[in-house]
Amino acid sequence: MSIDDKTRTELEAAVFRRLVNHLRNRTDVQNIDLMNLAGFCRNCLSNWMKEEADAKGLAVSKDESREAVYGMPYEEWKAKHQGSATPEQLAAMKKAQSGH
Repeated sequence: MSIDDKTRTELEAAVFRRLVNHLRNRTDVQNIDLMNLAGFCRNCLSNWMKEEADAKGLAVSKDESREAVYGMPYEEWKAKHQGSATPEQLAAMKKAQSGH
């Protein structure tokens, strides 16, 4: 793809916003499911956002980056949408992490 850096950055930002919006709307998909299938979850996205802000010297807290991804305070999202992990989910996570 031959596009200039500004356009590439704009496209990447738009894709990120769509991904975050998609995850906000799919509250039925638990973070453990994302971790087991893709190796990252909403928390990873918020951590990556904070790390990038830190690298640029921007003051963004962990709570602020999580709210940017979840669309609400993390504790509120957990209370509304996070279920308990099943034994199968926990086993899959343990198996997936054994290779790290």
